[in-house]
Amino acid sequence: MFGLPKGSLEEATIRLFSKAGWNIRKSSRSYKPSIDDDEIEGRFVRSQEISRYVDHGYFDVGLCGYDWIVENGSDVVEVCDLIYSRASNRPSYWVLAVPEASAIKTVEDLQGKRIATEVVNLTRRFLEDKGIEAEVEFSWGATEVKVPDMVDAIVDLTETGNSLVANKLRIVDTLLKTNTKLIANKRSWDNPVKRQKIENIAMMLEAALEATDKVGLKLNAPKAKLDEILSILPALRNPTVNRLSDEGWSAIEVILSERNVRDIVPRLKQMGAEGIIEYPLNKVVY
Repeated sequence: MFGLPKGSLEEATIRLFSKAGWNIRKSSRSYKPSIDDDEIEGRFVRSQEISRYVDHGYFDVGLCGYDWIVENGSDVVEVCDLIYSRASNRPSYWVLAVPEASAIKTVEDLQGKRIATEVVNLTRRFLEDKGIEAEVEFSWGATEVKVPDMVDAIVDLTETGNSLVANKLRIVDTLLKTNTKLIANKRSWDNPVKRQKIENIAMMLEAALEATDKVGLKLNAPKAKLDEILSILPALRNPTVNRLSDEGWSAIEVILSERNVRDIVPRLKQMGAEGIIEYPLNKVVY
């Protein structure tokens, strides 16, 4: 039984599973998706709740943010990190923020103040560790608009920081770095059959993410320039080099970051390479 995140991560999760080899189909009104794998049954629930249901054993495995594992105090197996989101493939941060004009400059300035956030437990523990007494209230959303009229500060999630800047807020401190994790129920993890399935899913999801910004490159290189060409080609290990029927040429194949292609291909051409082909990747398994 797989807990899938409903909400902002929903479509990104479906795309990731598709790239990994699983097709998830759902109707707009259903929380029970159809998955083309007889060994997997899924439910879409809010990411904030998934770690609790995994901990309690309703889900064998689930996808949720590390922040909600911490916030809920869930006792689960963290199988692997899957750094993806609706906006980018990078982590997010829970930050303490105040209006740009606020007199609050440090965490110590929050003594006796009021803070709004979705992660009440995380924020209270953070303040306790700093020896600060402040009122922490739960926010149902649109947290940025509550300062300075309703609260003195907020703890909010940011990925790019653009929303904070747009709302004329500045960051005072960072509470937690978070990203999506694949988590498992401890009893399910101890079951050899379920553990093998979970590990297989983890491997394929990681492979799909690893391929996100990478491409394959094939080319034919004159042997006289082979060492020079190999010197500029990054690869996961070493480039694959094969002989061609024409003894004066070799075939080379590499996997590299897509952003490097625009710089490398012109150089390869200048070195005499021919038949240069770039192709997309679905998965990269280390």
